[in-house]
Amino acid sequence: MTGLSGQQSWTLHICKDTLKFSAAHMTVFADGSKEGLHGHNYQVQLEVELAEPPALARLLDYEAFKQVLRAVCGTWDEKVLIAGDNPWLEWLGRAEDECAFRLCGKRYVLPADEVVVLATDNITTENLARLLFERFWAELSLDPAIPWRERIRSAKLRVDESRGQGASYRIRFD
Repeated sequence: MTGLSGQQSWTLHICKDTLKFSAAHMTVFADGSKEGLHGHNYQVQLEVELAEPPALARLLDYEAFKQVLRAVCGTWDEKVLIAGDNPWLEWLGRAEDECAFRLCGKRYVLPADEVVVLATDNITTENLARLLFERFWAELSLDPAIPWRERIRSAKLRVDESRGQGASYRIRFD
């Protein structure tokens, strides 16, 4: 096409059935009440906006993104996610094989290897999107041979707890 003007943009979209995790959680509300312990089959999607036109020398490999996302999702798969910074959380004891805590007045004892404590005040899709993105980006950045940041204008990670319901976290690098 000729005669087109304006700012150009390219975005990679990565949404695969294998980018998922199943986890249990309890969202806490401001008044100290909470949901009951329940789980979701979370789906994860990634969008990467390129900082420059795609060219052979600057190709970003989809597989690299998918491998890192699958690995990060795997750390939360089949776990109970606990908000470690929640003001309604009281640790009652953490032995090698179990976690005992009280959340919003209810006592829980769970196998330690099935619990992941996250540095957040609540387990919501908004917080999970941010935390998962931060872990993903840290892992992706471990490869110093690939100048990821210079090739990416922005990235957005979306976490859906059910079909059509979720949240996303975006970071812009320019």
